[in-house]
Amino acid sequence: MDGCFWHGCPDHSHIPMANVAYWKPKLERNVARDRLVNEGLRAAGWSVVRIWEHVPSGDAVQGILRVLEDRR
Repeated sequence: MDGCFWHGCPDHSHIPMANVAYWKPKLERNVARDRLVNEGLRAAGWSVVRIWEHVPSGDAVQGILRVLEDRR
């Protein structure tokens, strides 16, 4: 479960207006790290499911089930 603020949600993420010099690189590093983690997990044979915090739980479950079905 990725938080919209911390992980760069395309719908809800924003750079705070105060202390932009701190927040912009911080949040960009989070997104870059998420990409690296995804790549590493996929390379190790894992399926990666990232779900935004704003996604309703039922939709999240359906997304996970779809990935599991695709793995069969």
